[in-house]
Amino acid sequence: MELPEDEKGEDRSHVKLLAQVIRAIRKQRRMKPSEVAKAMGLPLRTYEHFERGSGRMTYARIRRFGLATDCDPIAIVATLPLRSPEFALNTADNKLMTIAMAALSELNEELGADIHFLSSPMLVNAFDRLSKDLIEQVRKRDQSAELWIEQQSAKLHGAAFRRPGQAPG
Repeated sequence: MELPEDEKGEDRSHVKLLAQVIRAIRKQRRMKPSEVAKAMGLPLRTYEHFERGSGRMTYARIRRFGLATDCDPIAIVATLPLRSPEFALNTADNKLMTIAMAALSELNEELGADIHFLSSPMLVNAFDRLSKDLIEQVRKRDQSAELWIEQQSAKLHGAAFRRPGQAPG
């Protein structure tokens, strides 16, 4: 089946975007193309075509790239609907999308056909609560880390710990 011309152009732009993300992740990992090609079991030239977006861009190859670079292949694919190459880079290490898909897979296995009872408002509320909880946890972590660094720095330098603006006591 042949794609209409406008879909062919969109498909090419999607492949180029995926290739851009793949190259950025490889560089972020400080890996050479030859290292990734070897880890993927591909000839270097084939890998170079893949990274440029001129070779076959399949999920199987993206998954092999993820294994070779220890990144989240589902986050790479999610770049397309999210329109955010940064998302794949920012979640390469924590495997956010793989974890989310695994959780959804468990939900599907547990509920089976009953999954259709999850209404859109129920799902929006659940994901909204999850998002807000994760944001709060990240913010608290940042604050906790900063406080720990301040306390440890004060100990190392022999000064009593004081919060900014707190009078010596």
